[in-house]
Amino acid sequence: MKRYSQKPLILTSNLTENELYDGDDEEGATPDVAPIELKLTPEFCGVRLDKALSQLVPEYSRSRLQQWMDNGFVTVDGQPAKGKTLALGDETIVVHPQAAPEDTAFTPEAMSLSILHEDAELMIIDKPAGLVVHPAAGNWSGTLLNGLLHHFPAISGVPRAGIVHRLDKETSGLMVVAKTLQAQTDLVRQLQARTVKREYLALVWGSPQISGKIDAAIGRHPRDRIKMAVTDNASAKPAVTHYQKIATGTLDGRPVSLVRCQLETGRTHQIRVHMQSIGFTLVGDPLYGKPHLAPVFPRQALHAYRLGLIHPATGKDCEWQSVLPEDFAGLLMRAGIDSSIVG
Repeated sequence: MKRYSQKPLILTSNLTENELYDGDDEEGATPDVAPIELKLTPEFCGVRLDKALSQLVPEYSRSRLQQWMDNGFVTVDGQPAKGKTLALGDETIVVHPQAAPEDTAFTPEAMSLSILHEDAELMIIDKPAGLVVHPAAGNWSGTLLNGLLHHFPAISGVPRAGIVHRLDKETSGLMVVAKTLQAQTDLVRQLQARTVKREYLALVWGSPQISGKIDAAIGRHPRDRIKMAVTDNASAKPAVTHYQKIATGTLDGRPVSLVRCQLETGRTHQIRVHMQSIGFTLVGDPLYGKPHLAPVFPRQALHAYRLGLIHPATGKDCEWQSVLPEDFAGLLMRAGIDSSIVG
């Protein structure tokens, strides 16, 4: 079908440039974006409305415009628009722009945060499994970042709301959050210098040697873009994990081992990828483990249980330790491992 470049006449807007909408917003509405009113011209006769609209309002993606049509935020001559309807070329279209989830991702949200320590410079958070750290596709709200913005609004002036390192959604345990830009800069430098001590507990299938060091670069998996992998491609980054086996047990008749892992680096999925690379996947890991073993535990058995750093303000060595979450402690009990061995 022939495409027409002629623009329609833009009639009116309910708001002046400097006004804000004052009233009851629809859920997800963008209060500071005026409705867009368009008068179609004869050149659009026979063109599907959704195609016409994507040409006329190019600042929004076609998929977003179609979603607005489906949800009733686009009208044609006062009636809800249907994308597959063919235009006659003289209609008046009104578009009510709506916020995409990512547009409001950095919004304070009240939530219960487990804070082990807080002072003027930093917070130590004991993150539960299931909590996403930072907004991203599929998780634009309900993240730790949203909770931090509510708990301490001034942290909005610090990049990423003070988050200097992350834990996977289903990994539990300790994280440090900077409350000032100066503290964040200092903590990032400590991470780069590898002076931040991060120790994890992991339950793995099998029985690795008593201790070892895995020094293997990690990059994006060459075939599965969701995964990371030990690789020597140009984009891979150095990664070093030290591990020590501290107890053994059995789950469903299969041997398992509780290992303590200490990170020198902090690559995405580092412990999970490194332990898989030497043949010992984490119990419950749905991404790197064997599918038939995944139902044994509803998440990867990984807990960040000890965190040490130099306090950005005092210069003193500080260390915090997390109590094993109930699900992890219960898993160890099932395996016949005494959780008190962790100390």
